[in-house]
Amino acid sequence: PSGCGKSTLLRAIAGLQPLDSGSVFWSGNDLADVEVHKRGFGFMFQDHALFTHKDVAANVGFGLRMAGASPKAQAQRVSEVLEIMGLAGYEKRSVLTLSGGESQRVALARALAPRPKLLMLDEPLGSLDRLLRDSLARELRALLKSAGITALHVTHDHDEAFAVADRVAVMFDGQIAQVDSPDALWRNPLTERIARFLGHQNVVAGEPFLGSHGFLSDEAFSGNQAVLIRGDAFTYVSDSDEAANNGSDTVCGTVNDVRFNRDRYEIRLVDVSGLAGVELVVFDHHSAEVGERRCYKINPTAIILLNS
Repeated sequence: PSGCGKSTLLRAIAGLQPLDSGSVFWSGNDLADVEVHKRGFGFMFQDHALFTHKDVAANVGFGLRMAGASPKAQAQRVSEVLEIMGLAGYEKRSVLTLSGGESQRVALARALAPRPKLLMLDEPLGSLDRLLRDSLARELRALLKSAGITALHVTHDHDEAFAVADRVAVMFDGQIAQVDSPDALWRNPLTERIARFLGHQNVVAGEPFLGSHGFLSDEAFSGNQAVLIRGDAFTYVSDSDEAANNGSDTVCGTVNDVRFNRDRYEIRLVDVSGLAGVELVVFDHHSAEVGERRCYKINPTAIILLNS
């Protein structure tokens, strides 16, 4: 979330932020005494920070000039990177004439041109509208993969993180709370706080739920633990009378709200059997009527025990 220390962490790795304690290592080497410009890292800022008095080629070639590359090597690398970015022929364009997406690509090209060992991106898509952001997130992943460069990408947008990353770290209060692949992080958040932050809505007290429905008999389970029931855990059962007597793997509730979300409905159930005062949000391809009584089988593999 905003304010948790993501940008500060990037600045510390880059050497722009003095460390109060701890160390930054790269390939086993302590970077404490390595100056910023000698670390070989690239940095891309949220506002792109392009030089408005220079053309595209001069912007992209800036890091190469600072590294002492010859004019011929600069021109060759600038042309090469712009080709990768889909901006071939833009060398003489003023950056003031670029669209938001083009500016983002020029800023990325400038960061990639010196072939950094690590590329750090501080909310690079944060100033763009949703449609362009989604498109460029997919492009960004493909570009980083093709360039073969390790990247550390800061964002508070879940969809952007999942679209770009091989591994996602969730951060709270200056601490890493969990690191995992996007699918593993979504399916198995470690704590209630992570689950709620990611947008999971069915976080319930474990003891009454498990006691009523008997899904888990884990000796490690504590009665104080919360339980996540993922939205994909539910399978609609058409015959509610049959379902109500169909064992502990079924819950029934009254439809309180129905919202269409892309290819499915989000159905909010209240008065849920065995869960007094609890509301459940179910993802369903079938619509429903408010006030209707609905029953669902629950897949036990989509029930996650959460740490406090």
